[in-house]
Amino acid sequence: MWQRLREDINCVFDRDPAARNIFEIITCYPGIHAILLHRINHRLWKLGLKWLARFFSTIARWLTGIEIHPGATIGKRFFIDHGMGVVIGETAVIGDDCTLYHGVTLGGTSWQKGKRHPTLGNNVVIGAGAKVLGPIVVNDGARIGSNSVVVKEVPAEATVVGVPGRTVTKALGEPKQVHKEIARKLGFDAYGTTQDMPDPEAHAINHMIDHIHMVDRKLKEICHVLEAAGIEPGELRIPELVSCEISSACYDDVKEPVQKAAGNGMSN
Repeated sequence: MWQRLREDINCVFDRDPAARNIFEIITCYPGIHAILLHRINHRLWKLGLKWLARFFSTIARWLTGIEIHPGATIGKRFFIDHGMGVVIGETAVIGDDCTLYHGVTLGGTSWQKGKRHPTLGNNVVIGAGAKVLGPIVVNDGARIGSNSVVVKEVPAEATVVGVPGRTVTKALGEPKQVHKEIARKLGFDAYGTTQDMPDPEAHAINHMIDHIHMVDRKLKEICHVLEAAGIEPGELRIPELVSCEISSACYDDVKEPVQKAAGNGMSN
């Protein structure tokens, strides 16, 4: 018990730069209070004193704002930063060296008894407000971004963002030492994401724009070939793709050609 507590306290120094000394951690960190009380409640639960364990867990929720069911299984060096609003369900299983931020829910999607809450591997980070739901597995080293909703299995070393959760970065078989070196250079991702985290929607739109540019170039090349052969391809009024914010001026530049094209199509 005391060895576990010592490890829980020491991991705070590694993951929270605001931590100054052990006394401050013991007295001012609700995440430490919650995990210490859970260790006791979990033992009572295992001994069959289920009502007493639930009662003490309710008191712990009043004191810390963190709700951990005494039936949940939690590994070593578990850290809850800030903590308010965290909910961990009865059949949740959390591995070693995991980190949760405020507002995280490890919840169920069924009223059926049995395994209905997530299982987290080792070194998992879940950002603020994220919801991980159902008896799914979040494998070792995964990162879940803030406010994501995850209902499917997350691969090892992957990063998931969005609603529903989508994998935006995924390990491709590189050695783990490479991952560790990259993580060391980037630093600790406090909320499960980095500042340059790719947005899947923006990525798809960028691919569409690249495709349109390519089609535009090919169309111009075809027109030049037709002109060189003495064939007049006719006037092309293709609106230029410009990097502008969505505004009335930008919209007006595109609206007229589109409306004319639509009118010609209807008349034909």
